[in-house]
Order: sequence, then structure tokens, then C-alpha cells
Amino acid sequence: MKKQQMILVGSGVVLLCLLFFFGRTIPPKDKTVPVASAAATGQLDIETILTASRQKLTPSQQAHVSKLESAVVRGDVKDQQIKVYRQLAEFWKDSAHMLLPFAWYSGEAAKLENSQKNLTFAAQFYLDGVRRQEEPALKRWMALEAKELFEKALQLDPNDDSLKIGLGSCYLLGGISDNPMQGIQMIREVSERDPHNMYAQFMLGIGGLVSGQLDKAIERLKKVAEHEPNNLEAILMLADACERKGDKADAIKWYTAARLLLKDPGFVKDIDDRIESLKK
Repeated sequence: MKKQQMILVGSGVVLLCLLFFFGRTIPPKDKTVPVASAAATGQLDIETILTASRQKLTPSQQAHVSKLESAVVRGDVKDQQIKVYRQLAEFWKDSAHMLLPFAWYSGEAAKLENSQKNLTFAAQFYLDGVRRQEEPALKRWMALEAKELFEKALQLDPNDDSLKIGLGSCYLLGGISDNPMQGIQMIREVSERDPHNMYAQFMLGIGGLVSGQLDKAIERLKKVAEHEPNNLEAILMLADACERKGDKADAIKWYTAARLLLKDPGFVKDIDDRIESLKK
């Protein structure tokens, strides 16, 4: 295993945990990509990720994980494998606070269970991580894992629009296709058939931000903000898009709307500082 890759995965593991447990929703003014992204070369696999994660455990935790992993290998009964996968997932989330191994073991259990609910949960968890992860190699790995889970869930319910949007979002945000429109087309198909599907509008809004089409992003996100006035994430993205476009008045309007939904004093101060900077 290459040292650079280990550093990349290790930093990504920590970053995802921080974002999950302590993550800020307010878009940062500094768009700098972490230094570790320079090491994002080659393909990641789960063994690389698990090895990097194990190195952050205490000796007793490492022994506990090894015992559970050995039980998976020995287990020849599906129910036993599911049980151990769930135990490993709980350990990585609750004891180690590392979300990449948690996501993977949750996904593996969901595949064996073949439960649409659990497949969807695991897929959506990965997709949420894709949206927040800045390391390209980790982002792509999570998107591929989410894609497989969404596809398995769609086999159980081919008419579920949320699953179709989720699958399209993997292509849109994960860099797993040479055709950037592939994901957009999947999501747009749902939005054209059901213009009131705010999940589709929201993801198309993110697509506009990703592609730099701020006018389209603002149009989509405004629909979401107007239909879902308590959707803090959409409102913050809309405010950020207006700020990036140079529309200070609308940026202030939407940051102010977001401020009313925030309870954390630290977040409120961040919003206040942003509004004050726009007034200058």
C-alpha cells in the first residue's frame, strides 16, 4: 500500500467524521482543497480504507475488530454474517467514531438482507458523504458504493423516484462517469415528470453549483426554499450562490432567512459576519 494513499485515506477518514459529528452547514468562504488531495492518485479499495482506519484504534479496539472480522470469515450462515456486519458497523460509529468503515459494513449488511429500506439508508449515507467529501479519490469510492446500493434498491422498486434521483446524484457528484450529463439526465427525467419533487429540484440546484451555472442553480434552489422554508441547507446554498453571483441584496435576504433557523450561537455569528461583510 502506497504511503501517500494511506495519508490520503487517513485524513479523509478524520475529515468525514468531523463533518458528520461536528460539521458546519454554512458554506465556507475559503474554497481551498485540503493538501492531502494532492495524494489522490490511483484507485482506492475497502482494504486500504479499513487498514488506515484500524491504525487509529487503540490496541484493545484493534483486537476487538480483528475478532469480529474473523467471525465474518468463519460465518457460513447469512444471518450470522449480517449480525457481525451490524456489530462492526456499530463499533465503527459508536466507539471509534469513523464513518467510512461504518458506511461500508452497513452497506454489506444491507446487501445480504436485500432490504430496500436498509439499502436506501446505506446508499443515502454514502451520498451525503460524497456531497461533503473534498478528497477526489474518496469521493469517487463513496459514489461507486452508493451507486451499487441504489441500483440494488431500484431492483426491488424500479418506480421509486427518490432512488432514481439518488442514483443520478452519484453520477452528478461522484466523478464516476466521463459524461457529466448522465446524472443530470436521470434527475431531470424525474423533475420534468414531477415538477413538485423538491428533492429533484434540490439536486439539480447542486448540479448547477457544481457546473458553475449559478443562474440555473439559483432558480432551482429558490423553488426549494419557497416550498420548504425550513430547508436550511437549501437556503444556505441559495445564499451562497447569490453571493458568488455578486447579488448582495439577495444573498443578505437568504442568509437572514437562514439565520432565523439556526440555534447554534457559533453558526449565528458566522452568518452575522457574512451579512456584515456583504453590506460593506
